[in-house]
Amino acid sequence: MAGITIAGLSTVYPNGVRAVDSLDVEIFDGELFALLGPSGCGKTTLLRTIAGLEGASEGAVSIGPREVTRLQPGDRRVAMVFQDYALFPHMTVAENIAYPLRVRGVAKSVQQETAVRTAGGLSLGALLDRRPGQLSGGQQQRAALARAVAASAEVLLLDEPLSNLDARLRLEARTFLKKLQRELELTTVFVTHDQAEALALADRIAVMDAGRIRQLGTPREVFQRPADTFVANFIGSTPMNLVPRGDVVVGVRPEYLTPAASGLFTGTVSIVENLGVTSLVTLDCGEDQIGYVVPEDDEPAIGTTVTVDAPPARVLRYDKETGLLVR
Repeated sequence: MAGITIAGLSTVYPNGVRAVDSLDVEIFDGELFALLGPSGCGKTTLLRTIAGLEGASEGAVSIGPREVTRLQPGDRRVAMVFQDYALFPHMTVAENIAYPLRVRGVAKSVQQETAVRTAGGLSLGALLDRRPGQLSGGQQQRAALARAVAASAEVLLLDEPLSNLDARLRLEARTFLKKLQRELELTTVFVTHDQAEALALADRIAVMDAGRIRQLGTPREVFQRPADTFVANFIGSTPMNLVPRGDVVVGVRPEYLTPAASGLFTGTVSIVENLGVTSLVTLDCGEDQIGYVVPEDDEPAIGTTVTVDAPPARVLRYDKETGLLVR
């Protein structure tokens, strides 16, 4: 196992686009680290640069004590699981799992033993003779993970590993993936555009935009105190309320607002959206729309005038010009 150190890293395409722009990041040994951001923010390019599938234009990548910036992917001791799993359709599950060992010239008996052992740990023991086309999406994902684990890599890289699964299976796979990573204690970096997935899985999250990291922190830090208005807008299943007032923008999450006799915002209920055990209520406050969350069965009637407030520690201020959090 090994941590990852990224120093002054840039990846610049021939057309001049800086997909990754002068990044400095340290990913700790055994950490589950998320690269989160919208499409085109540079997160997949950064992952592929760590893997050696993209060349670094500037800076350095180190895995443990070794600088690997100019090494070929096969010499970096990394394993990667792609979004489409990239299983060989003509091979069985056992052959797919053992493939990294076969490439390295490991004895066939060791290949078979490793495939059986790894598949058993991922509940694939009964599927070793099947081909990928005979597997469900969840089974294909586990087969791809088993192949990565069998490679005995120091670092596991996951590119949108759950995006091809339906909502129910994604939740099950999320729990399974976190449990597996904890058992292996393997340094893992995963790319996602799903902020709920990043919040649930990661030890730390790097929120990216335009090739740069806007904020790096624990899920709690990123959710409770977004570093700027971009992160505030991006993180959370319901967007943060951002209201200009004078030289600042006041930010407060809908989850932290509750009805009160007096408070931050007063408006008329215009929309009520059922979220299951809670509902999102939208208040029309003149030029601003304010959202707050209420328990099911506590929804106010449309047209009702409501005042909402939040604990002072939950109310954030952002500089109107720079968008940065005012500390």
